Amino acid sequence: MTSMQIDPPGSIDEGLYSRQIYVLGKEAMMRMQNANVLIVGLSGLGVEIAKNVTLAGVKSLALYDPEPVKIQDLSSQFFLREADVGRSRAEVSASRLSELNQYVPISVVDDLSASTLASFKCVVCTNTTLEEQIRINEVTHANDTGFISADVRGLFGQLFVDFGEKFTVVDQTGEEPHQGIVSDIEKDGTVTMLDDNRHGLEDGDYVKFSEVQGMPNLNDGNPRKIEVLGPYAFRIKLGPNDGEYVKGGLYTQVKMPKEFEFQSLQTQLANPEYLISDFAKFDRPPQLHLGFQALQMFRNRHQSLPRPCNQEDANELISFTKQLAKQNPSILGDAEVDEKLITELAFQAQGDIPGMVALFGGFIAQEVLKNCSSKFTPAKQWVYFDSLESLPDPTEYPRTPETTKPQNSRYDSQIAVFGSKFQETIANLNVFLVGSGAIGCEMMKNWAMMGLGSGPKGKITVTDMDSIEKSNLNRQFLFRPKDVGKNKSEVAAAAALDMNPDLHIEAKLEKVGPETEDLYDDDFWNGLDFVTNALDNVDARTYVDRRCVFYKKPLLESGTLGTKGNTQVVIPNLTESYASSHDPPEKSIPLCTLRSFPNKIDHTIAWAKSLFQGYFADSPETVNLYLSQPNYVEQTLKQNPDIKGTLANIRDYLVSRPYTFDDCIRWARTRFEEKFNHEILQLLYNFPVDAKTSNGAPFWSGPKRAPTPLRFDINNPDHFNFVVGGANLLASIYGLKETSASREDYKKVVESMHFDPYEPKSGVSIAANDAEAEEQQRSMSGSIDDDEIKKIAAELPEPASLAGFRLTPIEFEKDDDTNHHIEFIAAASNCRALNYAIETADASKTKLIAGKIVPAIATTTALVTGLVCLELYKVVAKDTNIEHYKNGFVNLALPFVGFSEPISSPKGKYNGVEFDSIWDRFEIEGDITLQELLDYFANEKGLEISMLSYGVSLLYASFFPPKKIKDRSTMKMTALIKEVSKKEIPPHVHNLILEICCDDKEGEDVDVPYICIKI
Repeated sequence: MTSMQIDPPGSIDEGLYSRQIYVLGKEAMMRMQNANVLIVGLSGLGVEIAKNVTLAGVKSLALYDPEPVKIQDLSSQFFLREADVGRSRAEVSASRLSELNQYVPISVVDDLSASTLASFKCVVCTNTTLEEQIRINEVTHANDTGFISADVRGLFGQLFVDFGEKFTVVDQTGEEPHQGIVSDIEKDGTVTMLDDNRHGLEDGDYVKFSEVQGMPNLNDGNPRKIEVLGPYAFRIKLGPNDGEYVKGGLYTQVKMPKEFEFQSLQTQLANPEYLISDFAKFDRPPQLHLGFQALQMFRNRHQSLPRPCNQEDANELISFTKQLAKQNPSILGDAEVDEKLITELAFQAQGDIPGMVALFGGFIAQEVLKNCSSKFTPAKQWVYFDSLESLPDPTEYPRTPETTKPQNSRYDSQIAVFGSKFQETIANLNVFLVGSGAIGCEMMKNWAMMGLGSGPKGKITVTDMDSIEKSNLNRQFLFRPKDVGKNKSEVAAAAALDMNPDLHIEAKLEKVGPETEDLYDDDFWNGLDFVTNALDNVDARTYVDRRCVFYKKPLLESGTLGTKGNTQVVIPNLTESYASSHDPPEKSIPLCTLRSFPNKIDHTIAWAKSLFQGYFADSPETVNLYLSQPNYVEQTLKQNPDIKGTLANIRDYLVSRPYTFDDCIRWARTRFEEKFNHEILQLLYNFPVDAKTSNGAPFWSGPKRAPTPLRFDINNPDHFNFVVGGANLLASIYGLKETSASREDYKKVVESMHFDPYEPKSGVSIAANDAEAEEQQRSMSGSIDDDEIKKIAAELPEPASLAGFRLTPIEFEKDDDTNHHIEFIAAASNCRALNYAIETADASKTKLIAGKIVPAIATTTALVTGLVCLELYKVVAKDTNIEHYKNGFVNLALPFVGFSEPISSPKGKYNGVEFDSIWDRFEIEGDITLQELLDYFANEKGLEISMLSYGVSLLYASFFPPKKIKDRSTMKMTALIKEVSKKEIPPHVHNLILEICCDDKEGEDVDVPYICIKI
C-alpha cells in the first residue's frame, strides 16, 4: 500500500523543514530529498528509524517485514494497536507512517532481490538474521549503496555501518566555518590573529583569504592547507611570487570533502573497527561483538532467542561465545569471555526497551541521513552500547524465570528485562512532564510504550501553554497537519492515549511559574514521584528545578541543539541541581561595532533587528505614552538622557504621519537614504579613508572596515525589499489599509522622489570605540529650558487634539513569512553588509540569528529522550549509588556519545553537623513566635540567629532596638510577616521560607540551610 504525495521537484517546504534546514543546510536537504530508503524489519527499532527518516523528508521510504503483529510488539512499536495483532506488520506500519509527512511516499516491498535492493540509496536491516544481513550487504557493498544493520536486545544494542569502498562527506561537522582577521603574515607563512583572537582551526584544515594588501595571490579564493602553530597562529605555504604583507586580510575556513572507506560486513565480523559509545566500558565492545554473533547462532539452532533469566540458555550462549572467541583469537586478544556479561545478554535477549529503541533509532536514522545527504561524519563501523546500570536492585525487584516470563501482555518485552514487580511500580507512578514540544512528544511516546502511569495509582500530568505550528510537524511527531493551531499538551495527551488506552493522563495549559503556584500547589508537588523537563528556555528550567529542590523530587533534564544534545539527572540528597551550573553568557557585540564598525553578518543582523525594534515597536510605544500620560515631557526628562532624540521622534511620528500607502513608500525610501547613504557619508567625513589614529596607525584597519555609501537601485532585491518591508510595517502601525502594490507601483513613487546631495555636518560626534560610546551616553542630558528641546516640544501636537488616536506597536514574529518582519530585517542587514563589503545572508540565516532560533532535528530528540528514559528506570528503583547515574552528551554529526557521573551535591558543616547545601533545610511544624524560633535554634542547634528575613522583608536583626525586638518577639511568624511586609500571606502558601544569618557555638558566622515553617 502506498501514499503517493510527491514533493515538487527542486523545492523545499521551508515552513515544514525550517528548523532542520538550519542543521543540514539546503544543499544537503536537496540531496536527501533525492534518496530512496528501505527498512527491513519493523519491530520497535525499525519503526523508530522509519519515523525519524520520514520526518526528515527523504524522497521515499519502503518497508519490508513478512511477520504478523504480536502482542509483545506493543512494548516498543508505537504505530501498533491491540486490534492489529495478527495483521501484517509492514502494512499497518506503512499506513500510520504515511500520516507523518505528506511529501514522503511510503510503500511496502514483497522481496529483497538484488534488483530491488539496487533501487535504494540506503538499506537498513533490523531484527534480521546474520546470514540475511551478509547476503544483503554483498549486494549493497558492490553497488555503493549505504547499508546499516542493528539490533536491540534488552539493555544491549548493536549497530553496523557500511557506506561502500569510497564515500565522500562534504562537511564533517556541520559547524559554521571559522573566520577571523589577520594581524600579520610573515615571510615563512606564519599567519597571526588580530587582538589575540583564537583561530579555532586544526592541523590539516584549509582556509581562503581576502582583502590581504601586498599579497594579491592570497586573495584568489583558492583554499590553502594550514599547520597550526598555536591558538593564535598558523602557517601556510608561500610561493616566491606571493609578495610581502602590508596590512589587512580576512581568513575563512573552507570545508573540504573527505573520502571514507568502509569494509563489508563479512570482512568486519573478523576484523571489527569500533566506535566507542561509553569510555567507561572500553573493554565491552569486543565481548558484545562475539555475544551478538552467538545470539544469532542460538536462534539458528532453536528458532528463538534465549528465554528470560534462563540459566541453561545462558550457558549455551556462553559456550557459543567461547567457540567464536577461539575461532577469532584477535578479537578478545588476551582477555577471557566475560561470562557474567554474556549471561546478562542471554537473560535480556527477548527484551525490547523503549529507551534503547529511541536511543538507537535516533542514532541510526542520523546515519541514514548522512548517507543520503553526504553531510556529517559516519560511524565506523561497529557501535555497541549497554545500560546495565538501569537494572534495579535484585533484592527489591527479583528477576527470576518466574518473574520475567511472558504474561501475554503488551509489556512482556519490558517484563522480560525488569520483572513483573518493577513493571507494576512503573505503572503506578505519578509523574509531571513540563512541556510537550519535540522532547515532550518523544517522552510521551516512550512512556506510553512503558505503561508509565497506567496502573490504578498512576498518572501523567503534562502541561504546555503553546499551540501547534506548521514548523513543529517536522520533529514533534505526535502532531499532524490537522492539529495546527490546537493546544500541544491536549493533542499530545490524546495521541499517547491512542497508543496505550491504559494510561491516565491530564493535560494542562497553564505555565509552571510563580504565578501558578496556587494551581501547582503543595498537594500537587508532594504527590509526584518525579518530574521531567521538556522545555526550551533556561528560566523555565531553573524555576522547575527550584520547585524540585524544595519538594525533594527527582528531575530528569535534557535539551538539544541541532545534532547536539545533553541529559542531566537531579536526585535529592545525592546530586547537584540543574541550577548549580550555568552556561557562559552570550558574547555581546561591542556598542561601537554595532553602530559604526561591523565586520561580519552577525553584526549587521543585530543592527537591523534593533532598527526594526526602534521603528516599529519602541517608537510607536513612546508615541502612545506621550498621548496617554499627563506631563509626559517633564516626567521623561527625569528618566531619559536622550530627551531630545525621543521628543524629535515623537514629533516625526505625529507631525509627519502617513495618510496613504504611497506616503509609507516615501518614508521607507527616505530611511534607506538616511541609513545607507547619509550616515555612511557622515562617518567617512569624521573618519576619512586615509585617517590615522593618535599613534599614526591607519584608522581603517584590523576589524574596522571603511564603508561605501549605497545608491538606491530598485532592481537590487535588498534595496527593493527594504522599501517594501518598511512601507508595509509602517502602514501596519498606523492602521492603514493593506495594499497589494506591484513593483511598478513602488517604482512610480520612488522615481518621483528627489534627494539633494548630502553635505556632512561638522560637530557631529561619532564614537571610535566603546569607551567613547559610553562617555557619549553619560553626557546625554537636557532640560526643558534648553532652547532646542523647547523648540521641539513646541512643535508637538497637544495630546487632546489627537483624542483616541493610537499607534499599533509591532511585536517581532519570526515564523510568519507574510508579515514582512524578516523581509525588512534581512534587507536592512544586507544593505548594511553591502556598505561594509560583508558577505550577505539569505532570509533563512537571518531568521536563525535574528529570531535566536534553536536548530532542531528529530534524530537528536529521539536519542536524547532515549537516554532520559534509561535514567528514569534508575529513578524508579530509587537507586542511591551516584556512580550508576549518567549525564549524557552527544553530537550525532561527529558522531560522539559520552557520559559523566553527576556531580555530588556540596556539603556544609556547623557545630560538627554536616548538611547538604542544596537539599537540606530546617523544618519546623506550626506557626511559632519569633522568640520560640530564636530559642529553638539557640537550645537545639547551638546557633545564635543574628538576622532573619522573609523574601525582601527583614523580620529580625540583633542590631534592632531592644523595644522593637521585644514587640516582635511574641508575634507569631505569620503575623510578623504580615506586619513587616504589609502583605497578606496567600491562602495557597503552606510553607514559609526564611533565610537566616547566625553564629555557631564559637561565635563564628556560619552558612546554614534555610528555615521552612509548615503552617
